Amino acid sequence: MGGAVSAGEDNDELIDNLKEAQYIRTDLVEQAFRAVDRGDYYLEEFKDSAYKDSAWKHGNIHLSAPCIYSEVMEALDLQPGLSFLNLGSGTGYLSSMVGLILGPFGVNHGVELHSDVIEYAKQKLEDFIRTSDSFDKFEFCEPSFVSGNCLEISPDSTQYDRVYCGAGVKKEHEDYMKNLLKVGGILVMPLEEKLTKITRTGPSAWETKKILAVSFAPLVQPNHMDSGKSNVVYLPPVVVRSLQDLARIAIRGTIKKIVQQEAGSQTGNSPKNLPRCKRRRVRHRRMETIVFLDKEVFASRISNHSDDNNNCEEFEDETLEEEEKGISEMKPDPPVNFLREKVLSLPLPDPLKYYLLYYREK
Repeated sequence: MGGAVSAGEDNDELIDNLKEAQYIRTDLVEQAFRAVDRGDYYLEEFKDSAYKDSAWKHGNIHLSAPCIYSEVMEALDLQPGLSFLNLGSGTGYLSSMVGLILGPFGVNHGVELHSDVIEYAKQKLEDFIRTSDSFDKFEFCEPSFVSGNCLEISPDSTQYDRVYCGAGVKKEHEDYMKNLLKVGGILVMPLEEKLTKITRTGPSAWETKKILAVSFAPLVQPNHMDSGKSNVVYLPPVVVRSLQDLARIAIRGTIKKIVQQEAGSQTGNSPKNLPRCKRRRVRHRRMETIVFLDKEVFASRISNHSDDNNNCEEFEDETLEEEEKGISEMKPDPPVNFLREKVLSLPLPDPLKYYLLYYREK
């Protein structure tokens, strides 16, 4: 499934294409997609395909197409502080994007069948927290993953504001999925070859909307042949943050406000803060037309006005080259992490500074 939009050269260009095709429609979703680089969740030898609008699978590792994730994120209508359950959480790519929107007071849980994929997801999560340039722009709701079959979740488990299932759901399991939702909650899942959004409007009331046709591998059915008993999946507990952690969140929030106020008080933009832009060079090409008529071939060149004035064309090419040279000489510097700089400048002990920065390397 995929191929709805053109491939990008990098993550930003992929997001530009998804926006242009109206798969990404809201600012919150766009910010989350730009903050989490899809290529970071690919194995190194497959990264050339990371920014194509196509699904990727290697062994048990799987990523859906970007257009699918876009529709899922938009349909979930995520807000800060909500609880989210990802059934078939895979690499953790989607869970990480969701965590950026949920913020520090949300709940972000995932259930994954394959233990090797959970280890892969945990490593990618650690890499994101430790090295991502985008991490300090948000307050993150870190996902927690458990191993097991999502059709065997304990009936005593808590319900969630938002639920997504990343595998095909049979009609017979629809009610099971619905019961994972709180009243007012939203469930998004592939149901009978349609990506479907179900909103729980009351204890026994639902609204259903078909989003688009999709093709997903079906959920793996529980296998009780070996042990003869069910392997109940217990979801992670909802953890209350410590006072120390709450203090870190509050301090970082205050520092961010100070940084924003200082940035707002400055007039003009320095070159290093200008957004990256790409310039496509226009090449002048001659067009030839071949016409087939009654087994005879007639070839003619369609001339344009520039053919009559080669000097003008050469002048335009020289101007373009000079402009491109000027742009290349004015490339912006790498983005500055002002939050990090501000924290490191505080008159505090180094261990406290690094705690405020989540012990990140950059």
